[in-house]
Amino acid sequence: MKLEVRVPTLSDSVASGTLLAWRKQVGETVARDETLVDLETDKVILEIPALASGTLVELRQPEGAVVKADEVVAVIETGENGVSPAAAEKPAPPVAATPVAPVAAVMAPSVPLPAAAAEPVAAPGESRREPMSRLRSRVAERLVAAQHTAAMLTTFNEVNMQPVNELRQRFKAEFEVRHGVKLGYMSFFVRAVCQAMQQFPVVNAAIDGSDIVWHGDVDIGIAISSPRGLVVPILRRAQTLSSAAIEAAIADFAGRARDAKLTLEDLSGGTFSLTNGGVFGSLLSTPILNPPQSAILGMHTIQERPVAENGQVVIRPMMYLALTYDHRLIDGRDAVQFLVAVKAALEAPNALLEET
Repeated sequence: MKLEVRVPTLSDSVASGTLLAWRKQVGETVARDETLVDLETDKVILEIPALASGTLVELRQPEGAVVKADEVVAVIETGENGVSPAAAEKPAPPVAATPVAPVAAVMAPSVPLPAAAAEPVAAPGESRREPMSRLRSRVAERLVAAQHTAAMLTTFNEVNMQPVNELRQRFKAEFEVRHGVKLGYMSFFVRAVCQAMQQFPVVNAAIDGSDIVWHGDVDIGIAISSPRGLVVPILRRAQTLSSAAIEAAIADFAGRARDAKLTLEDLSGGTFSLTNGGVFGSLLSTPILNPPQSAILGMHTIQERPVAENGQVVIRPMMYLALTYDHRLIDGRDAVQFLVAVKAALEAPNALLEET
């Protein structure tokens, strides 16, 4: 019995994808649910699995082909594998057809990942040309669109990270034993942002045509660099999460970004973004908005600097923060006070570590 392998259902905003290298070739045996080929979309890499065990007898589309949902890409012969027709014809679970979040946020990842294999370089005196990946093309498109559609403005502040450092040192061992995850910086920033948004909900709002959309939940996009480009998985209902839940979710995102296992649902939505250039040493930069969001917070490297405290010059671990916001919706006063509230929460962080 021959079974056609088809492209899974995509989301409404993803019309097609590009086939990457085939993992199996004609004549090879395949197992049910074994990945035959990866499909690169504008947002994520999806796996196209075998629907049943058998022999791969035909490849309908070559590596690099652009294919659409439900298009046949291969054929499997199941006759000699003892697979019942009912089992053989059972379709693979479709990819959720949900709106896909934009992936464009600049600066380095919030979570550093192992470096990908070195890119091939051109020989001396020569140039090398290659097409952009779909993900890189989409990032470029979104960045340019953000520049053209929003009235972006950036406000800066700096935060003394010594209180957070001391708290982490005091509780990190107990935290890891209790929760099975390391206590990083991101949970402090996520919870500080959520706390500040209680006072300034406009930072979590968005413009839709001539309307303002007020969001009841704080769904924070965490910018992460993957081997194939920048992705922004969404930490949903962040205002309800404990520090342990935040750290575990971000670690999970980082692992699945590295292994190209993020789903369309992981990247859907988002009302605010966090990005951390500090992991690569960035001292100060201006992040670009992640439309349709109205604000993004950029974190930077922690650097010991002399500061004045109570009339004395002391050395403290300082971090610059940058909040880029859409001035069409958010007034400068609200943006500045929101960033000051984030700073205040981080400099008195005991409440940020409490369980929700």
